[in-house]
Amino acid sequence: MYSSTDLKFRKSSYSSGCGQDCVEVASATRGAAVRDSKHPEFGHLEVPASEWSAFLCSTTGN
Repeated sequence: MYSSTDLKFRKSSYSSGCGQDCVEVASATRGAAVRDSKHPEFGHLEVPASEWSAFLCSTTGN
């Protein structure tokens, strides 16, 4: 498990920054880490690389 301070989270370019619901994602050695951008203090969810790849393929159509 990674500490949130060890990860470099980034917000989607589709986020407007106007209080919208959005998440942040960080690349991790074994996959990705995802957290709520409005509540980063609540921690993050780690997603294995194979599942993250499947998620990205299903959302982008690739």
